[in-house]
Parts: sequence; structure tokens; C-alpha cells
Amino acid sequence: MDTPTLLGVLRRLAQARPIAGALELPTDLSPQEAMRAVRAAIQALDPAPPARSRPAPRLGRVRVHIDGASRGNPGPAGIGVLLLDSTGAVVERACRGIGRATNNVAEYTALLLALDRAQALGVQELEVYSDSELLVRQLLGRYQVKHPSLRPLYIAARERISSLRRFSIHHVPRELNAEADALANRGIDETARGGQPSAAMRDFGEDG
Repeated sequence: MDTPTLLGVLRRLAQARPIAGALELPTDLSPQEAMRAVRAAIQALDPAPPARSRPAPRLGRVRVHIDGASRGNPGPAGIGVLLLDSTGAVVERACRGIGRATNNVAEYTALLLALDRAQALGVQELEVYSDSELLVRQLLGRYQVKHPSLRPLYIAARERISSLRRFSIHHVPRELNAEADALANRGIDETARGGQPSAAMRDFGEDG
């Protein structure tokens, strides 16, 4: 029902008279026409809310391999992150160049990227695997974090970890962390060429 027609019907409906708990409609207005006008008016005044987008599925336990690489230590650096679900299927791959940094700073930056992605995906249980013995032992409390360039990164990582229900970190040999290492080096190479990380990858977001 278009607006002029609706207004005309509503004006005629407004002339109805209440009689003994009922309405006496004008002679030129049928009950069916009156009800159609009422429904059209309600729809115009109270439209249905827009459909909400379905939230992304929340993952349970996720395994993540991280690596940071620096050519020169310090030198051009990159980070790589590989997230796997509980079945071993790849959830995300990410690589990024981070400018000039040391190996240890790159390792911590990769960890922060992984923690940020876990939070965005709703992960509550995270297992981190890294070939950096220093990073792993510092997160486990076996080594102190003394270097001023690592301390703020360590604090930021601990803050993110505190929001998880379960967190663990493990040291693995480099050969068992090969894909994360390749991603970190790819981040350096693509930055050196002036390019951006591959569109097939999800991008995120210095040692002692």
C-alpha cells in the first residue's frame, strides 16, 4: 500500500466511532481494508531490524607455531605464525616484515601476533611452539627478562596470556618449526621487495 493510499485509509479509519466496545467504521471502509491499513502503518513505523551478521565460530584448543627471523641480528626482520585447530587443520597463516630488529625481538613480536589472533578467534586454550629457547624459558619463568627491549614485549605477552583459560609454551627443534620459519623469512622478503603479505594470508599485527 503506497503512502497516499495509506494516509487516505487511515483518515477514514480515524472517523470510526466507538459503540459498545466496538468500532463503527465509515460506510466506505471495509474491515479488511481497515486491517490492511493498520498493518501497513505498523510496518512503516516499526520496520524489522536489519539482519545481524552471524558471529565467526569460536575455536576451542589451538596449536600455534611461531618464529621470528633477523638477517644481521639486528637487521631486516620478519615474523611468521601458523595456527592449527585440534585436528591439525590450518586455521591461519601469517607473515609480516617488522623492519630492523633482533632475533629475540622478532620472536616476541611473533608471539604477540599469535596471541592477538587467538583472542580475535575466541580461542581459550592455546599451545605455543617455538624454536627460541630464550623465549620459552622466559615465559616459563626459568630465565629472567632483563634486556630493556624485551621487557615491555614480555609484559604485553603476559597480559594477553592472562585472558586465556589455558596456556602452554614448548620448545621445539628448528626442523619441527619449519613452516613458521619459512613464513618469517617470507615476511622479510616481501617487505624488501616493497610488497605486502600474500592475500591468502591473514596479517596482524625489537634484544638481549
